[in-house]
Amino acid sequence: MEKFEQIFNIINEQAEKFEQQDMTYLDGVLAMLEGTLDGAFKWEVAGATKEDMRKAIQIAILKGMRKNTQPNHQMTPDTLGLLVSYFVEQFYEKELAEGSISVADLALGTGNLMFTLMNVLDGKVEATGVEVDELLIRLAAATADLTEQPISLYRQDALESLLVDPVDAVVCDLPVGYYPNEEVALDYELCAEEGMSYSHHLFIEQSLKHTKEGGYLFFFIPAALFESEQAKHLHKYIKKHAWIQAVIQLPETMFSSKAHEKSILILQKQRADVKAPREVLLAKVPNMANKQALAMFFEKVRLWKENK
Repeated sequence: MEKFEQIFNIINEQAEKFEQQDMTYLDGVLAMLEGTLDGAFKWEVAGATKEDMRKAIQIAILKGMRKNTQPNHQMTPDTLGLLVSYFVEQFYEKELAEGSISVADLALGTGNLMFTLMNVLDGKVEATGVEVDELLIRLAAATADLTEQPISLYRQDALESLLVDPVDAVVCDLPVGYYPNEEVALDYELCAEEGMSYSHHLFIEQSLKHTKEGGYLFFFIPAALFESEQAKHLHKYIKKHAWIQAVIQLPETMFSSKAHEKSILILQKQRADVKAPREVLLAKVPNMANKQALAMFFEKVRLWKENK
């Protein structure tokens, strides 16, 4: 049995015991993780790595989310986290060779996207996460402690004023939908002229505000982001403040329906001494099981990077 499976079995057994005591499974997972940190539960899997721990916790959280479905309880899959980690490595190759980079996720959730990145770039990420949901941020905090990954966490509505210093890079699986707090939305350039504003548009603007000039932003976006009724406004805003570096279409097979399909949008915040890319990288990720096609995709990215 794999190490992460052993860890999952330990977490799962205790979470199911909590579930029998009129607690949701997800709350049971949190109680087990926090209990481990407090010393109430003592266990160890010899030779387990940070990645084994992250995977085990992720599987337990996913099980809990499937048992008690809530719209805001979603997790970025490992495959997508690893793909974004690859792009972060490509765009920050020099900086990572010399030291570390600061990275923020303003829609952290349970932190799976950020912790995947931190495990890939082990010791080279100074992380910040913002999340409004108490259960999700407590799960993220417990995961950070158990995987020994340092991260600064803020529990608040990320679209309100943030006391977060500008970072080198942003990674974010954008929350999609309408933003309910119209009073806060009025402070944004991307506030809708009529009706409610899109939260995913406002998250792009807020992320750019908290990125250093010349820094890169890596977003998972709805595949139809630039086709909505507010798309013209968004495009105008991006043109004013950033350069589109890449739009990467993800395989349709990864999503349950066309409405849920996503792409990766990579932006660079404008800086006086930096020029826009000669051309935007437009590419489609092939079926991840097709190793030859995947190798050709990465080669296309490499060639684009050399010539941009």
